[in-house]
Amino acid sequence: MELPVVVGVDGSAASLRAVDWASDEAALRGVPLRLVYASLWERYEGPALAEVLGKPSEQVRADTIVDSAAIRAGRRNPDLKVSPEVLRADAVSALVREARNASMVVVASRGRSGVAELLLGSVSLAVAARASCPVIVLRDGLGQRARTRAEQRIVLGVGDEPDSVAVPFAFQEAADRHAALHAVRAWRCPAHDSADPPLSAAEAARDHEQRATDLLNRALRDAAAEHPSVRVRPRIVEGVARTALVEASHTADLLVVGARRHRGHLGLQLGRVTHAVLHHSACPVAVVPQRT
Repeated sequence: MELPVVVGVDGSAASLRAVDWASDEAALRGVPLRLVYASLWERYEGPALAEVLGKPSEQVRADTIVDSAAIRAGRRNPDLKVSPEVLRADAVSALVREARNASMVVVASRGRSGVAELLLGSVSLAVAARASCPVIVLRDGLGQRARTRAEQRIVLGVGDEPDSVAVPFAFQEAADRHAALHAVRAWRCPAHDSADPPLSAAEAARDHEQRATDLLNRALRDAAAEHPSVRVRPRIVEGVARTALVEASHTADLLVVGARRHRGHLGLQLGRVTHAVLHHSACPVAVVPQRT
C-alpha cells in the first residue's frame, strides 16, 4: 500500500509553502498527497446554525482552504494524486492520527499571525513529539532551496544509538534527491574524565574523538552498503550537538534527527537536541521516531 505524504494546511502563507514542499516530496516518492485541515467549527458555531445556513462559515472557509491547496499542489505536480480532507478534530489529534497511515507528515512551524500563530507553533511541536511516522517541520515557512539535485545537502545528526531509524531515512532522502549526505557526530571531553591510570587531557580528548568516530562508522555502515550511490560526508565535531547541527543547517536542504518514543509515555517525547533544532534550524527538520 502506498502511504501518502500528509500535510497540514490552515490557509497561511507558511502552510502553502508546506504544501509545495509536501507535493514535491510526494511526487519524488511516487505516493499520493493528502491535505488535511483540522477544525472544531461545530463546537463553536453549532449544528443548529448549519441547518439554518446550509453550511457554517468556518466549514465554508475550511473547504475553501483545502480546495485551494489541492489546486496549488496539482498545478505544481500535475501527475500527483491529491486528496483534500476537512477533519472535525483539533489539529494535534488529527495529524497524529493521520500519521498512523502516512509515510510522513509535513507541517509549517507557524501558521496564521497573532495568537493563532503561537498556537500553531505549539501544534507543530506536539505533532513532531507524538507522531508515529517521520514529521517534517518547515522552520518559519522555509521550504526547499532553489538548488539542483546535485547541489543539495542532507544533514544527518547521529546520536548515541547507532541503529537509529533516522539513518536509513536520511540515506533514502539523499538517494531520492541525488544529494550529498553529511553525517554529523558531536563529541565532548568531560572536564573531570576519570581513567585508571589517569589520562592526560590530550589523550582523553583523542579517546573521546575515537569513540565518536567508531560510533559514526557503525551507524552509517549498513545504510551506506544499501545505498552505494549516496555521497557520504562523515564529520566529527568537538562541541555541543545541538550547536553543531544548527550551524550545519545553514547550508543544508534538510536536517534529519531521531526521536525516541517510550511506550505508555504521554508527554512531549523530544530530547534536548531535537527540541533545539526545531526552534533554531535554518532549514526544514525531519524528526524520525523510534520506539523503545
